Amino acid sequence: MSTGTTEQDVVDLAIRAREASRALALATRAEKDAALLAMAAALGTHAEPLLAANAEDVARAEEGGTPPNVVDRLRLTDERLAGMAQGLRDVAGLPDPVGEVVRGGTLANGLELRQLRVPFGVVAMIYEARPNVTADAAGICLKSGNAVLLRGSSSAAASNAAIVEVLRGAAAATGLPADVVQLVPSDSRATVQALMRARGHVDVLIPRGGAGLIRSVVEGSTVPVIETGVGNCHVYVDRAADLDRALAIVLNAKTHRTSVCNAAESLLVHADVAEAFLPRVVAALREGGVTVHGDEEFAAHDGVVPATEEDFATEYLSLDISAAVVPDLDAALAHVRRFSSGHSDAIVTEDQRAARRFVAEVDSAAVLVNASTRFTDGGEFGFGAEIGISTQKLHARGPMGLPEMTTTKYVVTGDGHVR
Repeated sequence: MSTGTTEQDVVDLAIRAREASRALALATRAEKDAALLAMAAALGTHAEPLLAANAEDVARAEEGGTPPNVVDRLRLTDERLAGMAQGLRDVAGLPDPVGEVVRGGTLANGLELRQLRVPFGVVAMIYEARPNVTADAAGICLKSGNAVLLRGSSSAAASNAAIVEVLRGAAAATGLPADVVQLVPSDSRATVQALMRARGHVDVLIPRGGAGLIRSVVEGSTVPVIETGVGNCHVYVDRAADLDRALAIVLNAKTHRTSVCNAAESLLVHADVAEAFLPRVVAALREGGVTVHGDEEFAAHDGVVPATEEDFATEYLSLDISAAVVPDLDAALAHVRRFSSGHSDAIVTEDQRAARRFVAEVDSAAVLVNASTRFTDGGEFGFGAEIGISTQKLHARGPMGLPEMTTTKYVVTGDGHVR
């Protein structure tokens, strides 16, 4: 690594994290919750320097021509900082998953068997320009008994460094090791490679960001990876949809916040309601500043840009949406199967048979009926702040809260039993 941080430096951070994780594994819920509440309070008392550090990152991004949607993810405000603090308080208020008995009982031979939730140990996060993830990940990992190595993007370097310094100080002030939270330098892309090769030092690696980052980590890591996928999310307006309800859902799913993975990126409309619905939805989206990339039926309306094949496969994360008219539910399902990233897909319908079929056949982490895709979120699901939304099928799927940040072990208690 030619720009300062060496692979051994990253390994040393992981070794310190391992030591901290052993102490954290013995901490009581009260001790962990006290640390979380102290972290939340510290974000408030240090708001001024945190926002100043973030302003440096935002100014540098804007000067470099960073797209507005990426700058939006990077930017911290008083409101977003307060939300980060509240997220930590929410996690403190949640049950501690560590030690929970998943299943257990007495075997026929008298052995007592219990399957318990236990921490992974050391979790590494590789993520892009969202400094709120720094606090979310630290809080969830701490509550679930894991030490965390945070490798954010260089674009958020000042913000992440300031946040981690505050969180470490708060943890140490309550008696936990400061090294339960550590920042991996972003001065070189090679630090990502070092984490990916840290098998034996890092137990789980979680990438959170764009498709390129996630793909490179999943394909190149020797450390077990939990994949948090991109969100090419669909809203399908069925022939039996309440069109007023459908319009509200489409607008919320697309425009509530565009730069997040649960924002809708594609709209499908049944041909039987297209004549009534298309003029309304196109006008409403246009009024909201959205560019519609539509098929031939959509493109007949003012302001619609003809869609390409690539448009339907794109996670825009901006005020853009692909749109198509489909002849029936079969075609809608085929379109979703082809283009969905498996994150969140929604149907708007009053036909329960259509809803049941959509739920059964759409293979996504979250399938929504008469609800916006924006609800796929750990906070909205009542999990507290999430560490990411998994689109894979092993270990965890959907919003990953506290239980998903644990593994299990079996405790077998006998009375001199031999086999």
